[in-house]
Amino acid sequence: MTFALPDLPYARSALEPHISAETLEYHYGKHHAAYVANLNKLVPGTEFEDKSLDEIVKTAPPGGALADAVNAAFGSFAKFKETFSTSAATNFGSGWTWLVKNADGGLEILNTSNAGSALTSGLTPLLVIDVWEHAYYVDTRNARPKYVENWWNLVNWDFATRNFAG
Repeated sequence: MTFALPDLPYARSALEPHISAETLEYHYGKHHAAYVANLNKLVPGTEFEDKSLDEIVKTAPPGGALADAVNAAFGSFAKFKETFSTSAATNFGSGWTWLVKNADGGLEILNTSNAGSALTSGLTPLLVIDVWEHAYYVDTRNARPKYVENWWNLVNWDFATRNFAG
């Protein structure tokens, strides 16, 4: 299945002065278009190849032992996503927000500052989001919560699952 970015049902300047044509060009014309292009590159040859976008989104979170650990630690994937997103969006200053496996095999969310690392805390990193301003100030105009929201579209659950098993 090939995915396409649909045309907007209005001119890009139609929302001015509240939302500029330039913002729509960046947000829709560049960022959304890049997501669709990347989706079309990532899907062929995978179990998602013949699925609709709705089906892909519903089946893309982690499975197996990692999903079980997420549910054990946070109650549900939705609660984990909410907790991780809030932690990343409110991590003070510059740094990182991590999903880590602790010594007992359970999962935790860890915020570090500056060059801090989960590794130096004796934890096994599974996923990390860079919350230094340089990671998001251009694309989201310094809106960290929007950057965190976008980040979920890029999570490599196969990588996290391998880290969890390792």
